[in-house]
Amino acid sequence: MTALPTTATSALQEHAAWREQRLDALVSPQGNLALVETRWLPNGERLGADDALVGQADTVTATVLERTNLETGEPEHGVRLWDAASPAILAFDTVPAFDYDPDWVIEAQFTPVADDRTIPFEHIRDNGGSRSLVVPGDIRFEHDGTEYTMSAFDDGGTLLLVFGDASNGAEGDAGTYGSGRFLFVQHSDGARFDGRGGAAGAVTLDFNRAFVPPCGFSAQYNCPLPPAQNRFAGPVAAGERVAVFHDGFDIYTL
Repeated sequence: MTALPTTATSALQEHAAWREQRLDALVSPQGNLALVETRWLPNGERLGADDALVGQADTVTATVLERTNLETGEPEHGVRLWDAASPAILAFDTVPAFDYDPDWVIEAQFTPVADDRTIPFEHIRDNGGSRSLVVPGDIRFEHDGTEYTMSAFDDGGTLLLVFGDASNGAEGDAGTYGSGRFLFVQHSDGARFDGRGGAAGAVTLDFNRAFVPPCGFSAQYNCPLPPAQNRFAGPVAAGERVAVFHDGFDIYTL
């Protein structure tokens, strides 16, 4: 058997480490599988994390969150409950992924835009409504002869690409999560984004690290959906596919 070049071996090792960390994070006490309730409070009300835990099991923790009400534009406050022994964690098998493919590590060009540019993203639980998210720049690249200009939004100082492709919702081992997948965008030189995208330059899109969004593990999330410009013409056979549970468990029947 011919030995792999050092660079290829390192890439496989790094990918395996990423997969291990990802699976560990999913089943952590506040991982995606642990979210059992998202509760939005009536207008003007707030509830502290400690108050939200009254009457809850010892395995449950709470966090507070805020969003903009789509109808009024006013801040809306809520709480989330996380259970380290949630039904989803107990029923979780794994989230399979495609084999690592270096052809899906794509070099792209990031071009910053004006600080105030936002793009509407429809969200999975907003009944067709959209939320305007800050998109600090354009990401341009070519794949299989098609040129793309995609939009990644600012997710707390990190650029998050929400993308769709022909594998979404397909049956069998070639299928992926039906609503699309997520990917963090990295500067090719290792520099960090500064929350506004940073300077123009090369970025790396490693679709082997494409992951199932949080709403694929708990129905209590409200994930953004891919806008039209973030959809591939064909399938992206790289990254995570779709979560697998045993005993017929379904996150939507809780």
